[in-house]
Amino acid sequence: MKQLILVFIGGGLGSTLRYGLSKFLNNAETGIPYGTFAANILGSLLIGIILGFALKNQTLSQNTVLFLATGFCGGFTTFSTFAYENHLFLKSGDFMSFALYTIASFIAAFAMVFIGMWAVKFF
Repeated sequence: MKQLILVFIGGGLGSTLRYGLSKFLNNAETGIPYGTFAANILGSLLIGIILGFALKNQTLSQNTVLFLATGFCGGFTTFSTFAYENHLFLKSGDFMSFALYTIASFIAAFAMVFIGMWAVKFF
């Protein structure tokens, strides 16, 4: 039960931060979802750092990893919003934005996980 509460609280905090970031960064005029992109990229870097620390020296407890990685990062990042925004690009016929957003998101997110895990080696 404690683990469920940790994930619940972490997810709520992450979702709230993502909402604020999207409100601040998303551009209504151009329709470019900078906030979602930033949340997914930052969340990928953060999960790389968290899991890197957890694997490196076992300093993070299972509950801490659940709270931060599963809860916070799970709530902060959003694949469903990413998919919906791509749907909107396709629906409007903006194939260039669809391609750029999709490719940049995947490449940057994967890179950030690896960079986060790599950076932990120096701490």
